[in-house]
Amino acid sequence: MARKPALGVTMPSRDPDAVNEERWVTDADLLAARQRFSDRIPGFKPPVAYSVARLDDGHLTFGHVNDPHSEHRLPAAVLAAFCGYTNQTGTFPLSTEDFSCAVDALTPAEAATHWDHPNLWSWRRLLQQAGPESTFIAFFLTDLDDPLVDDHDAAFRSHL
Repeated sequence: MARKPALGVTMPSRDPDAVNEERWVTDADLLAARQRFSDRIPGFKPPVAYSVARLDDGHLTFGHVNDPHSEHRLPAAVLAAFCGYTNQTGTFPLSTEDFSCAVDALTPAEAATHWDHPNLWSWRRLLQQAGPESTFIAFFLTDLDDPLVDDHDAAFRSHL
């Protein structure tokens, strides 16, 4: 069963025939969406770096890695709503269904055609190439000096 997003964040329908008509076209729309997601996560602190990876038989395949210079903050708030991140460095497991819900929730950002959407595009590829046993891990780093959490975190940080 899919995890409910944080505190009332509206989750897109899982009905494959349903159409999410919400569109975030302008920078103001994107900022407002980011604010809505982050406001619904008590104590939310934007990470300095984040990513997500697919885990297959112990091998991590990373999507877009957002380093400390990344301009893409909305995907972090959306991903946090589905994985449980609030404000501490960590690795957060996600089922395929939870990750798919995060991708669906971020999809309205694609209407902002003046931006590239490397997170959304890479997350879709990760999902499309997932096997039946695949799982996903979200990575959030709140401070560059935080100690490593685990081996998966070390793999993530090697991409920064």
